[in-house]
Formats: sequence, C-alpha cells, structure tokens
Amino acid sequence: MRISVVDVGSNTVRLVVADAEDGVPLPVHTEKWRLRLSEQVKPGESLPEEAVERLVDAVAAASRTATKWGATAPLAFATAVVRGAPNRQEVLRTVRTRTGVSLCTLPGELEAELTFLGARRWMGWRSGPLALLDIGGGSLEVAFGRGRLPDFVASLPLGAGRLTHEFFADEDPPGPHRVRELRRKVRHQLRDVAARVRWEGPRTAAATSRTFQQLGRLCGAAPGRYGPFVERQLTRSDLREAIGRLSVLPAAERALLPGISAPRAAQSLAGAVVAHTAMKLTGLTSVTICPWAIREGIMLRQIEDGASWWAEVTRLEEEAVPREPVPLRIASASATAPH
Repeated sequence: MRISVVDVGSNTVRLVVADAEDGVPLPVHTEKWRLRLSEQVKPGESLPEEAVERLVDAVAAASRTATKWGATAPLAFATAVVRGAPNRQEVLRTVRTRTGVSLCTLPGELEAELTFLGARRWMGWRSGPLALLDIGGGSLEVAFGRGRLPDFVASLPLGAGRLTHEFFADEDPPGPHRVRELRRKVRHQLRDVAARVRWEGPRTAAATSRTFQQLGRLCGAAPGRYGPFVERQLTRSDLREAIGRLSVLPAAERALLPGISAPRAAQSLAGAVVAHTAMKLTGLTSVTICPWAIREGIMLRQIEDGASWWAEVTRLEEEAVPREPVPLRIASASATAPH
C-alpha cells in the first residue's frame, strides 16, 4: 500500500508519499510548496482571499503529485495557522470543494499525540520514558509517555511565529527587554506542564519540528545532507549561547548563520527562547533531534489502526463539532499530576 500525507503548516505545504510495507512508512517522494501563510496573517486573524487561493493551488498540486506516485487519497491536515483562523470552516470548505481533498485541522492535543507516536517509533523502546517537545509556528506541543502513545499531552500557544508577531514585530533586532518579556510569558504558560514532566522523570527527550532542526544545526549538529540516521543532539548550554548570537542580529543576518533559513530567520530567536525555556523548566539538559514527527505519526496510525480513525477525524471536522481548548489532557486515568 502506498499512502500520502499533506501537511499545511505556517510556512509550507508539504507532501510525503510512502510505501507502508511491514508496518514502516518508507518515503518514496517528498515535495513542498512555500506559502508563508504566517507572514500574511497574524495569529487569530482570518486568512485573506489571496492566501486561500494559494493554499488551494498548493493542495491541488500535492493531490495530483500523490496520484502520480500511485498513492491513495492524501491524509491532509492544517496546523495552527488555519486552526486558529476565524474563517477556518470557510477555508476548509473551499479547499474540499475545489480540490476534492478533505483537508481538516487537528486539535493541538491530537497533534502532540501523533507527533509522540512518530518520535516513539523512531527512538525505539530503549529510549524508555520519553518526553517530547515540538515547536510549530503557532503552538508548542509537549508530551510524555512510557508506551506507544503518551500518558499526557499539552498544546500551548507558544509557537515561534506567533510569539515573533507578539513580541518582536516592531524591533529588528529586538531589545533585551523584549526578549526578557517573551521569556517571562513562556515561563508562566509552561509552568504547570513543565512541573508534570519533571515529576515523571523522563529517561530520554526528543525534539521535532523545523525549528529544532535548524537550532540543532546552528549549535553544531550534522547538516541534513548526512541523512536521517546520524544522531543529532541539542544541549541546553549550546542553545543559551545561540540565543546570545541570534538576539543581536537582524533577521537578514541571522539567515547567514548555519542552519537558519531565510524564511524562518525572523522567528528563529523566539523559537530559541521557547526551546531553551522549555528545556530549563522541564529539567532537560539535552534533546535528540528526531526526524520523525506528526506526518510519520499519521502514517503509522493509518498503518496500525486502519482507515477508520482518520475517517472519524475528518467527519468531526466536516460536521464542525465544537472543540474546547484543553491546556493539559491526561491520557491515563490512573496518572495524576502532583499538587
């Protein structure tokens, strides 16, 4: 069976086509379309018509490419930039009507759960109790678990793009006081979740997302051309030094640093502050940069649990079932956070 996933993120639309043989998704083709949606709309604002048109074109192109490669209909999802837009339902309806692709959004907690599954499969059982950090454009996902799926997950509005708009939009580079204000906000919102992670005492920590990959490269990790099987570590001490380098440079000069791409240069500082603060509060001195994340998690669920689970996800979206944001979801009834 050949399956495909379309991921509509804050900056790009990404397609992964993979063969699902022996329970492992083996990529045969990847492609991306750069939309930079986060540059066209601030967090919480509606997507403008021009952005929706570009999104429709990209999803249609991804669907055609998946068909060309012999894959089934894409499992297509959009992250926080669409999930938080007031015109979310209109955007999704437009994409479905004009492309035939059932694009949906996922609750942040489900994103964390699927990302954890991808990281768990990549890291393996020898990693033991596993903590996960994932920094997107609009949100930060945190998870912890001892098994296939996490014991608890959290999704917080601490994405690198969102915080850049909020704290650094008027200064490039921002003044030290703005960086301190950002760090205070991250500490405040992460306090309870971080306490739970410390209490659980993870043996291993994995970090996913392009933000962590680029920060890892900035701090000396091997470049992507060396392949996914090279182990890449990011230490908290190296990350602290990186913040010092990023904070004194305008975005155009950050893009000249190792690993920092031009489209993400502006939000690299906010991403580094979130990453360092999260590691410090959770007591993590280092994380492994994991190449598998939410896209692989979705493919693994499709392989292991069949198509019915994704059909339920898209059905809920199509029926516009209201979802209340939950800052911390306990997946195991027997596991309770300390007071």
